[in-house]
Amino acid sequence: MRIAESELIINGDGSVFHLHLRPEELADTVILVGDPSRADMVAEYFEDKEFRHESREFVSITGKYKGVRMTVLSTGIGTDNIDIVMNELDALKNIDFRNRTVNQELTSLEIVRIGTCGGLQSYTPVGTFICSEKSIGFDGLLNFYGGRDNVCDLDF
Repeated sequence: MRIAESELIINGDGSVFHLHLRPEELADTVILVGDPSRADMVAEYFEDKEFRHESREFVSITGKYKGVRMTVLSTGIGTDNIDIVMNELDALKNIDFRNRTVNQELTSLEIVRIGTCGGLQSYTPVGTFICSEKSIGFDGLLNFYGGRDNVCDLDF
């Protein structure tokens, strides 16, 4: 099945529309941050950097950390931006941009989100590191995707 140009916009340089990344520029390990300046902050730990792209609130830097190739990418703010980022990351890894078809073998990315959060509990002081077990979206975005019940914690 060929993916229509209206469903996947590929820029003239072979990059995906919003992120301006080409498939070979994306590592299999992706660190997502919200604030564009945080992408540069995280990439300071890379021992070498292949490139840095910037388009709107999307800043992407691919390099190596302790010998592991990874990409750090800012998403800006809001669920609609996360939706764009996740869809374009999937397209970069799982669609052949030359013929606009889904690859025979699909690739899963390792995605880590680093960011800030708020909290109401007095036993969690400002500056505490938190590792979340769940992410709960109250915006209804997931309802627009097929298979929503397969990825939701329905009992919760």
